[in-house]
Amino acid sequence: MAYILVGIGGMTGGIMRFLLGKAISTQSNLLFPLGTFIINISGALALGVLVSANPGNDMLMLLGDGFCGAYTTFSTFMYEGFDLFKGREALNAVVYIVGTLALGIGGFMCGAVLGGLIA
Repeated sequence: MAYILVGIGGMTGGIMRFLLGKAISTQSNLLFPLGTFIINISGALALGVLVSANPGNDMLMLLGDGFCGAYTTFSTFMYEGFDLFKGREALNAVVYIVGTLALGIGGFMCGAVLGGLIA
């Protein structure tokens, strides 16, 4: 059952990341990878809410391991960050990498507080 829950959540999270990333990138003309940035921060916030709300093991597998795991993406984050360095966009690269890490941690912490209020 665990594999099915993670699979369903992962499929849904991956599709959401693809659709949202496409929607943001078509609206943004920035050299900054705004889509991945927003997706990773919102995913950290959602995971913080989920973990602190303590919804039970099945929901954690479905939404945490599955959905949030596939919705957020560390590999794309790294690729886009270092691609900015290669494109001589050092300031954008630093803002993107440091901003994602700082806001991701902050987002998770805010989510944990919000989830604690729900639980």
